[in-house]
Amino acid sequence: MDGNARYASKRGLPMQVGHKMGAENVKKIAKNCIELGIKFLTLYAFSSENWNRPIEEVNYLMQLLHDYLAEESEELSKNGVKIIVAGNLDNVEEKLKVKISEVENATKYNDKLTLVVAFSYGARQEILDATKKIAIAIKNDKITIDDIDENLFKKFLYNPEIPYPDLLIRTAGDLRVSNFLLWQIAYTEFYFSHKFWPEFNKTELLIAINNFNQRQRRYGKR
Repeated sequence: MDGNARYASKRGLPMQVGHKMGAENVKKIAKNCIELGIKFLTLYAFSSENWNRPIEEVNYLMQLLHDYLAEESEELSKNGVKIIVAGNLDNVEEKLKVKISEVENATKYNDKLTLVVAFSYGARQEILDATKKIAIAIKNDKITIDDIDENLFKKFLYNPEIPYPDLLIRTAGDLRVSNFLLWQIAYTEFYFSHKFWPEFNKTELLIAINNFNQRQRRYGKR
């Protein structure tokens, strides 16, 4: 979901307008994914590093997620969308935590699309948290060192039920992963779009998917 603020800046609009338009685009892209038969969509909404942004912007983004969940989750649920918020929510205010829990519980049985909102998320922290949980499990004699393999490690990630992504689309022209799903994207295909997130639409999504479909995924094989 990159490029909200830049989209607004290029049009002489306040940063908040860009973020608002970016949030409004989530529903459109989710609908597009359902139409295309895509079952899982993960959106990077707020990284662990984004806490270092100006406090006014951080507070706005916290309120924006709360309001979006309050206003849009019912319609998303009617369309069969299951909503999961993934990340370390220790620094998130209680009001938002409660709303997240409410929405996750209200949509947990929906199965047309699982929408994962990565919020206050950092992949390095996720890996560290998983490692700590494994260490505690060993200390408590729940598992042994010999039990540790990739499959077990995945079980200690934030959302182990979510399959590894096939395609990662980065908007706004940035050519980096920015601490996103580092464990999960080992064999993910990448597509970089120069469109800012608020202007990313079904046409752009189809271009990315068609590009992906032309690739041969070898997974290290010849």
